[in-house]
This record gives sequence, C-alpha cells and structure tokens, in this order.
Amino acid sequence: MQQREEKQLEASLESLLARVAHLKGSLQSFILKLENEHDRLTWPSVLDNFALLSGQLNTINKVLKNEKTPSYRSQVIIPLLLSPDRDEELVKLTEQRVPVFSHEIVPDHLRTKPDPEVEEQEKHLSAEAARIGPEVAQKQIQTLNKLCTNLLEKLNNPRDDRDSETSALRQNKPSFNPADTNALVAAVGFGKGLSKCRPPGSVPPGHPGQPMMSAGPTLQQVTIAGTTGHQPGMGGQVTQQQPGQPGKMPSNIKTNIKSASMHPYNR
Repeated sequence: MQQREEKQLEASLESLLARVAHLKGSLQSFILKLENEHDRLTWPSVLDNFALLSGQLNTINKVLKNEKTPSYRSQVIIPLLLSPDRDEELVKLTEQRVPVFSHEIVPDHLRTKPDPEVEEQEKHLSAEAARIGPEVAQKQIQTLNKLCTNLLEKLNNPRDDRDSETSALRQNKPSFNPADTNALVAAVGFGKGLSKCRPPGSVPPGHPGQPMMSAGPTLQQVTIAGTTGHQPGMGGQVTQQQPGQPGKMPSNIKTNIKSASMHPYNR
C-alpha cells in the first residue's frame, strides 16, 4: 500500500514537473520576444502568448485538483543535510539558481507561511477592513462599480463615435469672445470707452500760444497792367502785387502772358 502511494506520488510529480517545464519554456520565449522583438511585436501576438500562458496555468490547476492526484499538503519536506559548500548536483537541478543548501537559504525555500513583513501588512489591511462599516463599504463598492462601468462604456464605444464627438465639440466651440467684439465695435464706431485726454505736446487749433496760419490765398494773385480800351500787346507785362500787403506772400517773380489770338470784337 505504501509502495503504491509512493509510485503514484512519483508519477504525479513527474507529470506536474513536465507541465511546469512547458510553462517555463513559454515564459522564456515570451520574455525573449519582449526583449529582442519589441519593435516588430504586434498586439495580437501578445494576446496569443498570454492566452497560451493562461491555458497552461489552468491545466496545472486542474491536475492539482484532480482526484487521482495525491494531496501534496500532507507531504513534509525535511532537510537532511545543510552545508555552506557548493553542491554541483543542486546547481544542476535548480538550473544554477541555488548553488548551496545552507541555513540562510533553507528558510526561504521551505517556508510554509509568508514573510514576516508580508504577514504584518496583511494583518494591517485586515484590521482596516474590519473597521469600515457595512454601509461605508457598500458606498465605496457602488462608487467603484460606477467608475468601472463608465470606463468600460468608453472603451467599448467605437472609435468613430469618439471622433465624431470630438469634431462636434471643436465645431461648437466659439473661436471669439462676443463681449470683446461688441466692445471693439462700440469703441471704433461711437468712441465708447476711449480716453479724452490728449497726448503731451499737442495743442488744439485756436489755443493761445499756437501760431495761426495765414488765411490768405495760397496761390499768387497777379494783375494785368494796361489802359482802358487799349488792347494789350503780345508782350504785355504782368506785374505781381507789391509785397507787404496783408494776406499776400512777397515775390519778385514777374510773369509775361502772351496772347494766342486777338479778340474778335476788338478789331
């Protein structure tokens, strides 16, 4: 009976080790792709690798839960020999992960409970969870479910809907401020809001201290010299008014006006 149980245990261990080896090989190949082929790696390929790893883990769980598989919880491992020296056989079995089987390594590899630090953190979290009342916990659960639901709705919406919503928001968003536009039109058209003070140095017309411009004509006034009833000759001389008259600009220029033809009534 005991030999039969030992043989069954060895067979189940061999089957379990083979499945774990397959899982380890899949992990190594996936990590190799991530490190060396990350630029050519596509998302469907990543999903395929995750699906393969998930399937292998589920298979190992089914093997462990099978009725024919012996209970490993009832098996006790006792270290028979502890040595600080390097063990080549142990290095080969562990693929160079465990070179020695000493007092420092045994507690970590044969531990049946979590680390003390992890155990303390777990107790702290359990105490905090116990302090929260049922109503507060229910409200937090509802809030978290609402956030998750909104996030799932956004992720499940087609990309075209999101693009259309974004374009609609951009079109409806005004590109100007109506208040600023109205203020600018009122300032340009009616002078509303403009300051009435003048810049320094500018004096309005007619203000004392500013020289007045001459109100005389801008063009030179000339008179034609001649006698009454006498027809001016071809070389009639035209003299300008004398300088010093008010509203007239002095000039010494004389103008000779030549007649192109005789008047028909003075023949």
